[in-house]
Amino acid sequence: MTPGTPRPVDAAAVQGQQDAAAHEPPVTAARPRRPLMPGWGQSGLASGLAVALLISAALAGAYVTGRVTAQRALVTPDEINTVEVAQKSLQAVVRVDSRLRKEFLQPGDDPIEVGTGFFYKKDLIVTNYHVIQYQESVSVTLSNGRRVNAKIEGVDPGIDIAILRVTGVTAPKTLSFGQSARLIPGQKLISIGTPLRIQNFVGAGIFSVMVSPRDVPRNDNLGSEIGQYITTTTSIQPGNSGGPLLDSRGAVVGVADLNAAPNGLIPGTIGIAIPGDLVKQSLDDLEKIGVPQRGTLGVTLVDLDTLDPALRSLAGLNSSEGALVDEVPAGTAGARAALRGSLRNSKSQLLAPLGDIIVAVDGQRVQNSFDVIRIVAAKRPGQTVTLRLWRNKKSVDVKVTLLRRTLQ
Repeated sequence: MTPGTPRPVDAAAVQGQQDAAAHEPPVTAARPRRPLMPGWGQSGLASGLAVALLISAALAGAYVTGRVTAQRALVTPDEINTVEVAQKSLQAVVRVDSRLRKEFLQPGDDPIEVGTGFFYKKDLIVTNYHVIQYQESVSVTLSNGRRVNAKIEGVDPGIDIAILRVTGVTAPKTLSFGQSARLIPGQKLISIGTPLRIQNFVGAGIFSVMVSPRDVPRNDNLGSEIGQYITTTTSIQPGNSGGPLLDSRGAVVGVADLNAAPNGLIPGTIGIAIPGDLVKQSLDDLEKIGVPQRGTLGVTLVDLDTLDPALRSLAGLNSSEGALVDEVPAGTAGARAALRGSLRNSKSQLLAPLGDIIVAVDGQRVQNSFDVIRIVAAKRPGQTVTLRLWRNKKSVDVKVTLLRRTLQ
């Protein structure tokens, strides 16, 4: 897994008019200009032929220099749509430069982490959390080259999202969110970003399929509350992180996050994005409350497959699938539901008998703590989840009412 930015991991109805041209490289069009079309006089065929030759030559030259109307330069309706969406959206997209703190730099490291963001309100920009995670200062560069400082307004590491606020400048354009839940395999998607530090880079491809986080392993401890990712053939490369993934209406249906590759030596060719529905919900929460309001048990968990087999045997378990409840802080949803935590000795080693072991959530079997976290995170405060527990060598069902998150 290669990230959407230069750090290691750090590796949407179908339109009837779409055709195979959507898979070709994007076509750029110059500023529209109506070609000069002289009228036919009555000076005879020779004059007519001469004028026709002049027009042909003029048009040929125009194609070389790009001075033609979009309708004449572009061949298909899909090409025209791609260009129109790109031209209308570019002004909302910015380059994000994050100067890293010295303690996170190794000799020879570039001190600037480059990513992408976009205005969703007149002074607010969304980007990836991993772009600004270790920042000392942040600046953004607008599509016209103007550069301004930015400050972090809110963060949501659980889905790898952050909000930046700018002052002294008003968004030349803002983007609105569409509905990522309505994406259809094969639907065209357009990305805009700063891959390899090339600003205003436009890519086009299709939505492929939603995938489980199990299929998108990452080692940065971010995105643990993303239930599904968008996969796309649209180019998402280092520097695209935080950029918009747009449908053919120009609505944001995803935020570029990572790319997938067979190994660290091969550039990632499968783009990975965070669903726009999830991002929009997070932005609303961050602005109104200051923290995301996805469900959480509030307890710490340990993957069952990491335990000593002898401990599992003492607990009467013959499977390594599940998540052990470790610590149960007072006042959490888990504590209110009387979940039982585990005991440890002075060396922090787990002791028998073990605490509760979560083996299923709302009827879905879980393999590890990550499964528990993402399933519960799909809920909202006030909702209830049913945990199937292994407690004292017996199966027990416990209902947990999720609580509202508060600022730490």
